[in-house]
Amino acid sequence: MRWDSRQLEALAAVVAEGSFDAAARVLHVTPSAVSQRIRALETAAGSVLVRRARPVAATAPGRTLLRLARQSELLGAEVAAELGAGTTQRSGGFVTVPLAVSADSLATWVLPALTRVEGVTFDLHRADDSRTADLLREGVVMAAVTSQTTPVQGCRSTPLGVMRYRPACTRAFARRWFPHGATPQALDAAPVVVFDRTDDLQDSYLRDRAPRARPPRHHVPSTAEFEETVRLGLGWGMLLEQPAVGGLPDDGGDGGIVPLEPGTVVDVPLHLQQWKLRSAVLDRVAEALRKEATRSLLPC
Repeated sequence: MRWDSRQLEALAAVVAEGSFDAAARVLHVTPSAVSQRIRALETAAGSVLVRRARPVAATAPGRTLLRLARQSELLGAEVAAELGAGTTQRSGGFVTVPLAVSADSLATWVLPALTRVEGVTFDLHRADDSRTADLLREGVVMAAVTSQTTPVQGCRSTPLGVMRYRPACTRAFARRWFPHGATPQALDAAPVVVFDRTDDLQDSYLRDRAPRARPPRHHVPSTAEFEETVRLGLGWGMLLEQPAVGGLPDDGGDGGIVPLEPGTVVDVPLHLQQWKLRSAVLDRVAEALRKEATRSLLPC
């Protein structure tokens, strides 16, 4: 079956922008034209491809065609660039690569890697390391930095390195809440800081140390503010180890950071998963991420 390129383009735009109106603005057509293209594509596929909600989301058949749309868009942009026709009003000659990463990776090592890739704009999707692969599976992104080792169907997986975390708090917080150490009783009572409701780092530690613990929680969905919340003594949390200092930074005094249990770490191995697609652009992005990961992460 041959698929209409404009219909695929409309599908990708609707899912990326979240609405028919927004997709129409990006494609420089009317919302009615976008709707007609989606309906025609659904007729050709014999399935409903998007859920008309806010935001618009692809159905299972829609995700299959969304991957095709993304791949066609990428390869078409590469061909146009090679032929010298890549400079358009919409793209300026740049190829867009949707990429899924976690907040901690984004705040530490991913952005320096991306600065080394020229001629590419990035559509970054932030999600927990355990969930970024879902965006790859759904066709929303072309590559994902993920803790999932098993390759998503149609993708290949490459080890990157390890991000190491330590359960930690301030000295004053430890004296108040953990006078006898990180006992199950103390872990049940002491406030904990979690990134958001998909963050499982703290809970994985609690499952090992205090399975019945249900401590009070602060939700702080920002990497810098998460660490600041722990530093201000509002709770304990899993802090990213800084390889440059060989552990947790310590500024001394009651505000200094100390581990809940010396020597206890939680390692998160990261992998790069990307489409099995012959693409020079994806290969350049992958190489930049691998090189920066070698410099910034612990070896697997």
